[in-house]
Amino acid sequence: MQDELVNRRDKGLEIVQAASITAKRYFSDIDKLVIEAKGKQDLVSDADKGVETQIRDALNEAFPGDGIVGEEHGRKESSSGYTWVIDPIDGTSSFVVGMPGWCVVLACVFDDSTVLSIIIDPIADETYLAVKGQGATLNNRPLTVSKAQRLDEGATAVGYSVRIPTQPTLDVLAHVIHQGGIYFRCGSGALMLCYVAAGRVLGYCEQHMNAWDCIAAMHIIEEAGGVVEAYDMETMLSSGGRVIAACPGVYPQLQQVCDEANLK
Repeated sequence: MQDELVNRRDKGLEIVQAASITAKRYFSDIDKLVIEAKGKQDLVSDADKGVETQIRDALNEAFPGDGIVGEEHGRKESSSGYTWVIDPIDGTSSFVVGMPGWCVVLACVFDDSTVLSIIIDPIADETYLAVKGQGATLNNRPLTVSKAQRLDEGATAVGYSVRIPTQPTLDVLAHVIHQGGIYFRCGSGALMLCYVAAGRVLGYCEQHMNAWDCIAAMHIIEEAGGVVEAYDMETMLSSGGRVIAACPGVYPQLQQVCDEANLK
């Protein structure tokens, strides 16, 4: 398996780097984007579709037996045991208005476990990479989560989607503030999770995320020494779920906050 994983790491990185160049090219010419609404506050552009198609085509050519799960297209079942999970542009709401805070995301799952994760932020020129059991890096430098012990020692990222009830998220924000913390949010859940891995924020929570938004970055957090709430991989791939992740010192406090706020 190790040789297969090294091959997928190298080829996957090459594929995401190429896709990031394409995404940045779309971004530099956003006035020409064709934008559609999939639902309230849920946008998709021809950039999302084009970048995912590019990634899918490259993966199918390199690893024809591997499965694929993507945000914009259907699921392809695996015959090799490996499944790739794609978010071509996480943070589309930022992307389409010319703001930073978006990224290209690719994860590889084997035996119900994420074994490889690649996330590139083309605007910040940052590449997050994790291989199971080998740690996580940012631009080839090792990543380590914060050593903080309390929510009042930094910022907590809190995600929200119109797919879910409003009140639990409001209650989480109130709890964080009342405990002396501050909250942070940008357009990309994947990037906010990466910021946990990088020690920039203490933790992240969201009532519901889809697999393409979170499993790559949660894997990066774990490889950087952080804690992620356990989840069932097949359930996450098919319907998503709650996400809580943080540095070890803060995780119990953040999980308690989420439970008390009925964020589930």
